[in-house]
Amino acid sequence: MGALSDNLFTLAILGHLTAVIAFAAAQVAPRRVTSPDRVIVPTAAAPAAGPTAEVSRRITVGRAVGVGAVGAAAAAQAGSLIARAAAAGRVPWGNMYEFIVAVTLVGVIAWLVLAIQRPALRPLGLYVAVCALVLLAAAGLHLYTPAGPLVPALQSVWLAVHVSAAAVASGLFLIGFAAAVALLLRARYERRGTPKSGDLRDTLAARLPAATVWRRLSFRMHAVGFLVWSFAVMAGAVWAEAAWGRYWGWDPKETWAFISWVVYAAYLHANATASVRATTAAWVAVVGWATMMFNLFAVNLVISGLHSYAGA
Repeated sequence: MGALSDNLFTLAILGHLTAVIAFAAAQVAPRRVTSPDRVIVPTAAAPAAGPTAEVSRRITVGRAVGVGAVGAAAAAQAGSLIARAAAAGRVPWGNMYEFIVAVTLVGVIAWLVLAIQRPALRPLGLYVAVCALVLLAAAGLHLYTPAGPLVPALQSVWLAVHVSAAAVASGLFLIGFAAAVALLLRARYERRGTPKSGDLRDTLAARLPAATVWRRLSFRMHAVGFLVWSFAVMAGAVWAEAAWGRYWGWDPKETWAFISWVVYAAYLHANATASVRATTAAWVAVVGWATMMFNLFAVNLVISGLHSYAGA
């Protein structure tokens, strides 16, 4: 079962790589010329005025392949975690490698649900697939740990509660982060008025829906993720009292979990404040994701603390 888990993990990597290629091909597909004096730019959503946008076959096929590849990768990731749980005889998120697989799985499943319900959001698949591919590659290359029993400190029912909540919240934050990046790119594109040929940011933003679409999506993902993250922090405090005799001790992991909580609270407040620009709030969301990545990698691998065993 351990070998099966590793093979499925490899398939998940290949699936996300295929998705990145497919979405990128759709993103850079040439514009369709419908008449000598008019060029219709394919977009994910029809513009407010002007001729109706026409989506080329290449874009449609590329996005369909991308969605299918992400779906196959998600199935492989789920199978990898199930096989690993069977091999280890425990919940499959007891170390950094397993946690990253779980986080990316939550993120891609959340995006797949959105992509099926709202096809206009499918261009976000490029950003989601890139995030998943980078995180899984880092986990596989540098954080892989063979399936096995946990250290005694982690053998608690609170592992399933606390870490599961943290994984779900992190997966939702991943989608919120991707939507915030899409918002920043699209807002810049709309503000410039005249796209610059050959500019990567303009190329990425050209076929994205309006910035307001990404603002709503980012806010919703962060709002739900914030509630789950709050529960994860509280559950961690209860577990800390049972394991170490105190609810909170400003351990590096606890400190950075609190920092992330504060940053995301600031994002929600900024997004709900009319005087704060959408791009400013989006940058706060980007900072929030940066604190999550610092907490995941730097705190576990570089800074010594009571949670240092999480990387073993």
